[in-house]
Amino acid sequence: MQMMWLGMALGGLVSAFIFATLLYARGGNFQRAWWGLGVAGRCAQDAALEQKVNAVLGGTLVPVPSPPVPPPPPVVVSPPPPTATAKSPPPAKSPPPVPPPLPTVKPGEPLRLLTILQSEARLLDFLMEDFAGASDAQVGAGVKEIHKKAAAALKKYLVVEPVLAGADGDRVTVPRGFDPSAVRVVGNVTGEPPYTGELQHPGWRVKEIKLPTTAEGQDPFVVQPAEVQV
Repeated sequence: MQMMWLGMALGGLVSAFIFATLLYARGGNFQRAWWGLGVAGRCAQDAALEQKVNAVLGGTLVPVPSPPVPPPPPVVVSPPPPTATAKSPPPAKSPPPVPPPLPTVKPGEPLRLLTILQSEARLLDFLMEDFAGASDAQVGAGVKEIHKKAAAALKKYLVVEPVLAGADGDRVTVPRGFDPSAVRVVGNVTGEPPYTGELQHPGWRVKEIKLPTTAEGQDPFVVQPAEVQV
């Protein structure tokens, strides 16, 4: 009986030695052999782990899913830097007033007008007369008659209008860009127009000329022909 128990013990030792030798040969050292026993024990409890170990031992690699790639960070679009506020353009200057078109003056018309005033009002005779020895009453009587006839002749052959509307003494404004040949600014003139002041004279402008034509061959410089009675 003792021999039987002794044989069983020796057989167990031999079996353990052979098993340990196999483990060492498989793992290379006893630490790896012991790690292999641990893995085998876990595989017996976890079927998924056993499948993965068998796949590795069989040479079939199990693809390891790559970790999810985080989405790119949102692109933050910075607002453009504030631009300098453009200055509003200065208000457009009002264009200067357009003067009315001037009537066409033909050569000799000024002298022809003087001829008419002499013919119908004796204006040149009156201006050339010497009134040094005449009384005020005589001069006044002659002026009254000449004024009446000369005014009628002007209204007949010319259309005359004032340059500026208003009466003497009225407050008027001379605009920017005025025609200096039509408006004369006098007194304390400083700076740039417009100018505001007192109207001294409204001025006169010829708007239309309606003079009769002269006969062909007539000398335009003869204002009043000499008269000889025979």
